Amino acid sequence: MIGLVLAAGAGRRLRPYTDTLPKALVPVDPAGEGTTTVLDLTLGNFAEVGLTDAAIVIGYRGEAVVERKAALEKKYGVKLHLVENDKAEEWNNAYSLWCARDVIKEGVILANGDTVHPVSVEHTLLAARGDGKKIVLALDTVKKLADEEMKVVVDPATGVRRITKLMEPAEATGEYIGVTLIEAEAAEQLADALKATYERDPQLYYEDGYQELVNRGFQVDVAPIGEVSWVEIDNHDDLERARGIACLY
Repeated sequence: MIGLVLAAGAGRRLRPYTDTLPKALVPVDPAGEGTTTVLDLTLGNFAEVGLTDAAIVIGYRGEAVVERKAALEKKYGVKLHLVENDKAEEWNNAYSLWCARDVIKEGVILANGDTVHPVSVEHTLLAARGDGKKIVLALDTVKKLADEEMKVVVDPATGVRRITKLMEPAEATGEYIGVTLIEAEAAEQLADALKATYERDPQLYYEDGYQELVNRGFQVDVAPIGEVSWVEIDNHDDLERARGIACLY
């Protein structure tokens, strides 16, 4: 199993940082000097749970990741493989994850390049392996939900039933935080579902690909992460929260 980070997005709401950087390289250290980024935290998590290889899907300002590749490998002891998303500024991340379809054949822990979270999330996902589970989503069942969150409805017997932002918060079991364990056996079916998803609408999310799998009868499971501090960085308010959280880990 290897790590996988989606780091191709532009993050326009985080300008001026993202004038020259992808979201995954926006500084989250308290001083904002760039000593710590989301990518740093994620690779550190991967290393801590014993992953020695990771792939990064790059696109918008991908040269900034290329420039830091050797330094990141040395710092975290993780061999990095870069995957190019040629439509990062045009299409949404269903296509971005599909670009990594060959990587997924290794089995991966997938992390969004804009999610600051503790290594306990990776530990929780790894502990949930087994019993035939092929895809396990990290789920926050504690946080109070609003309209923007990626909400999930779970049936205890059959796993995920719905995953979408377009749901009344009261209907949801919890929020998907942007970290998933994907076993190698799921790679082919997931790639096909992602392809069907972006071909239907290139602006769809990879979570819509998960929904496509569920609609086809594939079981997607969840692992509740408990009461932990994490944040998805979409705007400058989120970035301030991330800086407060990042210094804890």
